[in-house]
Amino acid sequence: MRGIILAAGKGSRLNGTAGESPKCLVELGGMTLVERQIRLLQRAGIRNITVVAGCQADRVRRACGQRVTYVENARYAQTNSMYSLWMARPLLYEGFVVLNCDVVFHPVLLDDLLSARHDDALLLAYREANQPLFGDEEMKVKVRSGRVVDMSKTMDPAEADGENLGIVKFGPAGAAALVDIMDRLIAEGGMKDWAPRAFAEFAKTGALHAVGTRGLPWIEIDFPEDYHRAVREVLPQVDFDPRACPHGDVLNEPGLATQHRIHQVRPRRLR
Repeated sequence: MRGIILAAGKGSRLNGTAGESPKCLVELGGMTLVERQIRLLQRAGIRNITVVAGCQADRVRRACGQRVTYVENARYAQTNSMYSLWMARPLLYEGFVVLNCDVVFHPVLLDDLLSARHDDALLLAYREANQPLFGDEEMKVKVRSGRVVDMSKTMDPAEADGENLGIVKFGPAGAAALVDIMDRLIAEGGMKDWAPRAFAEFAKTGALHAVGTRGLPWIEIDFPEDYHRAVREVLPQVDFDPRACPHGDVLNEPGLATQHRIHQVRPRRLR
C-alpha cells in the first residue's frame, strides 16, 4: 500500500500563522505538518510515500528530502484536493491511504484504519449525542449499517452522523474504481471539488466503510484558532513522538491506548 499526502495548498485561511510557508510546512511541536505525517506513515509500516506538492513545491521537496516521491500540482491555486489526488492516479492502483496534510491525529487512528478488515474505509468522528450539530466547515458524513451513504459540507447537519477526518484507504479494486470516478468528475469540470466528492460518488456504488475514532484526539488545522488549539490541547494528548521511533513503538502493544486518559478534540470552529 502507498501513502499519499495531499500538501499542495497555500493555507491562506491561516492568516499569517504559516508566515510565508505553505500550510504543509507549518511547524507543530518542532516538526512540520508534512514531516509528521511522513513519519506516522513510516511508523505504520508504509514505505512508499508520495507527497502531492503545489505551493512552493521546491521548498516542500527540500523539507521532505529523498525519502518520498513527489507529484506536483502546478495548478494548485485553481484546483482543489480531488485534482491533487487525481494527479497521483498512476500510483494508486495497488491500493493506497490518503491523508490531508493539515490533519494532526493520534497514531493509533492510522493503525485502526489500516488494520480494518474492509479494503475501502475512512476514519470518521461520530457525533456524540451531547455535541452540537456540525457547522458549515465540517465535511459531514451520513452512515448506514457501518457504510458511508453520503458526504459533503453542504449536508443538512441534522442528517450527519459524523465528520470525515480526511484519512481514507482504498484497496486495489476500490482504487481503480475511484480513479474512474475522478476521471469522470474532472472531465465534467470538477477541478475545484474536494476529494470527498469522489469518495461520496464511490459510496453510491461501492462499499465505503466507516472506522470510528474511538474518542482518540485529532484536529484539522484550517484557521489560526485551530492551530492554537492543536498546540494547547491535541499535542499533549498524542502520547507519541514520531521523531523518536519512526519504525514502530510501544504504542503497538495491545491495550496501551486505553491506559491513558484521552479525550477527543473535534476541530470545532471558533467564530
